[in-house]
Amino acid sequence: MKNSLKKIINYYNDMDKTLLYVSIFLFVFGLFNIVTASSSEAVMRYEQSLFYYFFRQLAMILAGVFLSTFIIRKDTRKYSFPAVVGFFGISFCVVYLFLYGTFHKGAQNWLTIGPITFQPSEFVKPIMIVCLSLIFDKAKKKLRNKKEKHYDIIGIILVVGLFNSVIIFLEKDLGTMLILVFIFMTLFLASPVLKKEKISTIFFLILVAACGLIVIKSQKGYILSEEQMARFNFINPCKNYLDGGYQICNAYIAINNGGLLGLGIGKSQQKYSYIPEPHTDMVFAIIAEEQGLLRSSLILLAYTIILYRILDLSSKVESLRGKYITLGVSAYLFAHIIINLGGLFGMLPLTGVPLPFLSYGGSFTMALILSLALVQRVHIEYKREKIKL
Repeated sequence: MKNSLKKIINYYNDMDKTLLYVSIFLFVFGLFNIVTASSSEAVMRYEQSLFYYFFRQLAMILAGVFLSTFIIRKDTRKYSFPAVVGFFGISFCVVYLFLYGTFHKGAQNWLTIGPITFQPSEFVKPIMIVCLSLIFDKAKKKLRNKKEKHYDIIGIILVVGLFNSVIIFLEKDLGTMLILVFIFMTLFLASPVLKKEKISTIFFLILVAACGLIVIKSQKGYILSEEQMARFNFINPCKNYLDGGYQICNAYIAINNGGLLGLGIGKSQQKYSYIPEPHTDMVFAIIAEEQGLLRSSLILLAYTIILYRILDLSSKVESLRGKYITLGVSAYLFAHIIINLGGLFGMLPLTGVPLPFLSYGGSFTMALILSLALVQRVHIEYKREKIKL
């Protein structure tokens, strides 16, 4: 018992405390904000308790924390087997959904096994980050050798990084596909692959993507569905209110209602049927309406601190796999923040991407916690290696 407690204390001491505390703060804030943001949906629409979504989200957070303990205790050098198993397992789920899945909210990306419903595409992100990081780590010397051709390794990198992205795009989940591609391109451009091969690979991917889109257009008559195209009405959304702009327009109204100091906790007006499912991808609008611009801007500060801590670790850690794991997680968080808030403020199409720490969503929340656990494991190894030196 004493040894187990000592190990827990040691793990805690070697973690990045700033990253840990800010993450906990955002999760707790998001959890309680879900109560007020989802109150209309839970009580009036689904006739459930006011705390219906609160307890569901709490369960997912606790499950994520439990699973993250296995990640934190395991040396990143031993990630290879679970990463390979995870990649094939999650890829099977993604392909199965493409062949046999049903559409939910315009996308074919939800898998139901008994009482459990989850989104496999969310777990593709941390699994892909780990797999690519391990490939770059193990193949660094070979990839840097200018006398050899590296088509075999680059082929594996492309399959790991883009196979699920293509299937998810065909499942009409544009937001998740964009995030996966952004993470892959960030890691690929920073990888040990020679510059000449990076350029030729990118041109090859552009050519393949163009041919693929032409084939889809010729067979289906369209590339993006009507529902997806409607999301591109993000410029002057209030003028296109009935043609896909109503959600962003109502978000503008919510933010404007909040002003600098907000209407007060639980006093949002736009959550009452104006913004559909306000506790998910539009949650920041409800926070801004109730908390005001000044207090809601602290969330952006918290995001900045988290991204800085992860990128700072990426620049300092010695192991190549650690550098790419932390870089990949920072790209993952950054993409979610930019795409969500960009859609909310009418700068990007609204794709339904959740906002880290704050949006309701079990699969995304668990994947996020596991990703942060990966960063903490890298920090633990960095700190212990530093002590040895």
